[in-house]
Amino acid sequence: MRRTLAPALASLALLSAGSAHGVETVKIGAALSMTGAGAPYGPNQRAGLQLAVDEINKGGSLKGIQLELVVEDDGSTKEQAINVYQRFINRDKVSVIVGPTLSTMATAADPIAQGSKVPVLAVSNTAAGITEIGDHIWRDSLTEKQVIPGALRRAQAKLGFKTAAVFYGNDDVFTKAGYDVMKASLETMGVRILGTQTFAKPDRDFTPQLTELKGLKPDVLVVSALADNASAIVSQARQLGYTGPIVGGNGFNSPAFVKNAGPAAEGVLVGTAWNRASTDPVNVKFIEAMKARGVNPDQFAAQAYTGGLVIAEAIRQAGMKGGREDILAGLAKVKSLDTPLGKFSFTPGRDADHEPALQVVKDGAFAIVQ
Repeated sequence: MRRTLAPALASLALLSAGSAHGVETVKIGAALSMTGAGAPYGPNQRAGLQLAVDEINKGGSLKGIQLELVVEDDGSTKEQAINVYQRFINRDKVSVIVGPTLSTMATAADPIAQGSKVPVLAVSNTAAGITEIGDHIWRDSLTEKQVIPGALRRAQAKLGFKTAAVFYGNDDVFTKAGYDVMKASLETMGVRILGTQTFAKPDRDFTPQLTELKGLKPDVLVVSALADNASAIVSQARQLGYTGPIVGGNGFNSPAFVKNAGPAAEGVLVGTAWNRASTDPVNVKFIEAMKARGVNPDQFAAQAYTGGLVIAEAIRQAGMKGGREDILAGLAKVKSLDTPLGKFSFTPGRDADHEPALQVVKDGAFAIVQ
């Protein structure tokens, strides 16, 4: 009997030792739009974040720590985003939250995390005021104010426009923020705004507004819209006979926009936080790894992947500790991190700090304007 029990007891002792000195699991909660208005972005965000987590775990750079990704659909609604945050915080006990996909959701859900002292890393929120919610809110996505002015200046240098018509979604924090920056930038550049029209996310027929704007004969049409609306707006503008240039806001930065707009998307200019053409080894490796998983990466995938790298670096900077306050302290020390977005740091206000670029739709795909 003793001979039979001895191996079992030895195994039990080994298991106990392994548990005592086992690997610590750090949970990352990701609230991403898999359905609703943000659905063109969510799946690529999940793919980018999952790639980062898998590479970090496989590489073993976080000695004694394994990352666990918990993904839930924020539904592109404030109510669902709030519920997801509450589950992450109270049920899943995550150390950090990534998301939600859209700024409108962030304005509702981030205060929940701030109140519970759980750090949030936004990877696609670009509206003003997100990080001002509190000291636990960070983002690796450039704001509209960081991207749009430069994009419009480069577009003007390329096209020489002097007048513009503006079209924007007035029922979404993100698209409204984009409009505010577009208007201010155009005025600063001395571009005369001939007219402005608005729409709402549920709208599908934009003919009345576009007809009005086309009749003003602007040199350029500037649009702030989410991808689903953006593709319909561009398509209908071309169908109405508008042949001039179109400059889009950050919501255009999705392969879904190009695919759904088809030939009408050709020539559309968009400011971007990610230079796909960068030959930096980190970017090249990221693109190759994403394609190996069957995903054509976009800006949203690149920002989500970078989010994973930033969280891992925060854990390192915290002395290989993955608690909520540890990660918060570590985020403040992230500086000049190599990512697909370039050398990444945070501003004193916890916003992203790296160089934006301008891209154009050419032959059915985005290409960087040199």
